[in-house]
Amino acid sequence: MSDRYTLTYEVYKQRIEQAMLGMIPEEPEVFRDGRVPQLLAEAMRYSLSAGGKRVRPVLLLATVEMLGGSVEEALPLASALEMIHTYSLIHDDLPGMDDDDLRRGRPTNHKVYGVGQAILAGDGLLNAAYEWMLANALRYPEHSLRHLRAIREIAVRAGVTGMIAGQCIDLMSENMEPDFERLRYIDRHKTADLLTAPLMAAAFLCAADDWQIRALETFGENVGVAFQIDDDLLDIEGDAVLLGKATGMDAKMGKMTWPAMAGVQEARRESAKLWDRARDAIAEFGPDGWFLREFAEVLSRRKF
Repeated sequence: MSDRYTLTYEVYKQRIEQAMLGMIPEEPEVFRDGRVPQLLAEAMRYSLSAGGKRVRPVLLLATVEMLGGSVEEALPLASALEMIHTYSLIHDDLPGMDDDDLRRGRPTNHKVYGVGQAILAGDGLLNAAYEWMLANALRYPEHSLRHLRAIREIAVRAGVTGMIAGQCIDLMSENMEPDFERLRYIDRHKTADLLTAPLMAAAFLCAADDWQIRALETFGENVGVAFQIDDDLLDIEGDAVLLGKATGMDAKMGKMTWPAMAGVQEARRESAKLWDRARDAIAEFGPDGWFLREFAEVLSRRKF
């Protein structure tokens, strides 16, 4: 990992976090027309400010910069995408889903605010994300079609044929007989869709060429599935303190995962193959793709 990569990543991350928390300000009053209720704002900010690598919004900003677009124009979309990701984590941790007590080393949202308020915090982040993306689009009428295509891409990949579809099949597949076709569907949609969304949204914002769109989609899909396989491996072999959450949960819940179905060694081989495909895809961008190349290298070696 080069110093250039580390510095660039940190700059993106800081801009994203400032923008995100600015979208959901602290509220001094319990309720007031036109403002977020105090408790709701607090619960939303609790999960937004819990840290994390901000992988998805960083990917969006880095891709926009690679394609010669405006980072300033793209920043609200990047921040909104992290809000969508955060909503999905709040709901994923609920008793009716994965029933987790810890997220990023802190009590999960429903452990602090209760199940009802946690659901509303997730709903609030999801809806606020679209409000902000649409408001941002109105600021750039000359690029309105680009923004609409980018927002639609995020909506589809986060929605009922994307991430939510993957979560649905994942939940209903617990303790079922192993099925690789089903597992590939889960990984493609539960995880890969929301990692491909920032790349495709950036491509549409920048009016990318067809070959660039194809290369970015291939990169995102392979990174996404590899990321999920590695996550499943970390659930077996990872350090719970570093991960900030309990390990061994997949086996406890009877989840359909690569390590459970094919074994740890085969899961590692599959992950390595996918990372290689991602690197091949981004090689098409030549020197301009330096950040995404380093991103793939760093993520493929993650320990938490």
